[in-house]
Parts: sequence; structure tokens; C-alpha cells
Amino acid sequence: MPGLLRGVARTAVVAGTATAVSNRVSRRQAGRWAAQDVAATGQNTPAQQNTTPPPSPEPAAAGDDMGGRIAQLKELAQLKEQGILTDDEFAAQKSRILGS
Repeated sequence: MPGLLRGVARTAVVAGTATAVSNRVSRRQAGRWAAQDVAATGQNTPAQQNTTPPPSPEPAAAGDDMGGRIAQLKELAQLKEQGILTDDEFAAQKSRILGS
């Protein structure tokens, strides 16, 4: 009986992991395809036309914690790796975070 439970538990973990990875890949591909469609047509979708850009945060204070900046830079790097940010956008946001 313990062998059976172990096998069932292992199968559940593997299936759950596979589902999570598959969903993430599907979302990433859909985002890339949408970005390519927008770039190819040169038009914004209705959802993009109705949104306003978020207000830019104040420049980082001199006494700001370095841990928060590092976390923001890591998040930006992940967005760049996923293809969400271009090199220019990444550089602009990085300089904003570093306050230079």
C-alpha cells in the first residue's frame, strides 16, 4: 500500500508540474504573437488604446534600500528575457531605477 500511495503522489506532482509549465509556455507564446501582430499592423488593440500609461514613480532617494533596487533589476531582466521588454526599454528602466 505505501508503494501505491507513493506512486500516485509522484504522478500527481509530475502532472501538476507539466500542466503549470505548459500553461506558462502557452501564455508566453500568446503574448509574443500578440506583440508581433501589433508590430506588423502598426495598430493598437482596443485594450491598448483605452489604457493610460502608469504614472512614473519619483526618482530613487539617496537613502533608498539597495535590496529593492536589486529586486526591480532582476524583475526587469526577467521581462527582457521573456521578450516583453526591448533592449532600449530595458536600458531606460534600468537607468531610472539606478537614478542615473
